[in-house]
Amino acid sequence: MKSAMDQPVRILVVDDHPVVREGLKVLINGEPELMVCCETGSFREAQLLAREHQPDVVIVDLYLDDGNGLDLIRRLKHQYPAMQFLVCSVGEESLFAERAIKTGAKGFINKKEISEHIVQAIRQVLDGKIYVSSTMVQSLLSDSAERASSDGVAIEDLTPRELDVFLLIGKGASTAQIANQLSVSVKTVETHREKIKRKLGLTSGSELVRCALLWNLEQH
Repeated sequence: MKSAMDQPVRILVVDDHPVVREGLKVLINGEPELMVCCETGSFREAQLLAREHQPDVVIVDLYLDDGNGLDLIRRLKHQYPAMQFLVCSVGEESLFAERAIKTGAKGFINKKEISEHIVQAIRQVLDGKIYVSSTMVQSLLSDSAERASSDGVAIEDLTPRELDVFLLIGKGASTAQIANQLSVSVKTVETHREKIKRKLGLTSGSELVRCALLWNLEQH
């Protein structure tokens, strides 16, 4: 997170309910290191505001009047790779959290929990961690434990470089982002992904992302 001597972290709020936007502004602007720089309820306007203000974090609802929050994340993530995204929605976390993270978000928070946890969620995202509720963490870890015992998942079988790739996948990084961070080619990362899947007994990219996410949550 930025130090107190830096400018506040700039946050764009995208939600089609004005009362929710106002509530988020009050909570966020109450923290000296955080600032809502702009807000909107529109998919289209969110793209314009992101380009104009270059926020550090975008808080996005799943459902907007003129579009879908996950589609917005995909588009902005492609245009602004350094931008971080947090989904804030009334949608069921067990159904949408993983989907949001696979899309490029760094976390999911239910609107019922924003008064208590929104600042924590933002700080966790800024620290490079995934944020989901404690209930969701326990559910995911329970699933992970069951899978490990039944399928023999063995993270220790991964080479150091495969573990690097696996960790970055669990943090929501794309193949291109991993390649850039590790200074290797995209093809090399794809090769590592296939080896990881084979070693962990995974059959698809979505299973790999889920497994990496669970492992990342276990470490925190």
